[in-house]
Amino acid sequence: MPPRRIPSLPGLLDRKIYKTGQTRGADDDQIYQNRVGRNSTVLIPLSVYLQFNRFAESQFENGFIVMIRPSDYFNEWAQRGLENIGLELGQNALIFYELREDWLRWNPHDHRFTIPKSRTTPLGGQFVARIANTTSATDAHINEGYTTTGLKGAGIRLYEYASLDVIKKCRTQLEAAFWLCVDSIEAMVDAGMAAPDAEERSAYAKAEAAKAGLLEYDQLKENRIVSANHELTCPLCLERLSARGFVSRLTQAAGRERHDLTVTEVNLFHIRELAYGVFNHRPYNLGWGHHHCNVVCKDSGIDETLRWMESVIERNKAH
Repeated sequence: MPPRRIPSLPGLLDRKIYKTGQTRGADDDQIYQNRVGRNSTVLIPLSVYLQFNRFAESQFENGFIVMIRPSDYFNEWAQRGLENIGLELGQNALIFYELREDWLRWNPHDHRFTIPKSRTTPLGGQFVARIANTTSATDAHINEGYTTTGLKGAGIRLYEYASLDVIKKCRTQLEAAFWLCVDSIEAMVDAGMAAPDAEERSAYAKAEAAKAGLLEYDQLKENRIVSANHELTCPLCLERLSARGFVSRLTQAAGRERHDLTVTEVNLFHIRELAYGVFNHRPYNLGWGHHHCNVVCKDSGIDETLRWMESVIERNKAH
């Protein structure tokens, strides 16, 4: 007799956990892909590539592309030779046009450069462009390369990268963390699960996380993910989180409502912020936090944000 199927999560929560393995959004005027897997092709600015003494292709499951400014290429690397730093145009590097003055001075078509046909080696082209339009009637925006439906966006931001294995571990830990909300069972029953199914799913999720070494409570507490009582908390304000915030749309100001708003009250929260040089999308660095606390932190990180908040309070006390 086949084993009993584990009860499914409500759709909104299931999608929220799944999307933690995807990158942030990007529109058509950006070079980045829009909400794709964090193990996708990585885009690395040349300055970062050099700062961190290069990167190995094997570090990334779908390779990387180094983006070179036209001024850097034509004024320096065209003479010095990219091969001396392990790069080659059209293989693992592209000239990236963002400024109109660069486009006018070093037009890629004058150099017989072409746009890429792939995100992996060989790229099949040497340049890509994302140049914004201006108020001038003759200065229309220029988007060339990675603009087709099947090949939209060149890749993802380096600091958003995570391997498929890490993505899966993060999802396992994040679901287990959700079930540490004091009202998780009641909230999931309200969301449509039968009480026995919610209990079973909770036990299963926590057991899977524990088996994988992803439910060490001391480590979760140290990283501001849970309280001393092993209850899920917001990493910034440390307020105990309600499971209902995972499936509740954000309250909107009267008169400024948007019918298409999909933001929920509780969202993914990076404890140590995403930054070049480290891969911070990883277990024990991800929690769940209030949307507003996430907005306050932005890319500054918790410690810097707390210092800023303390200075704001002190100035207001002295006012």
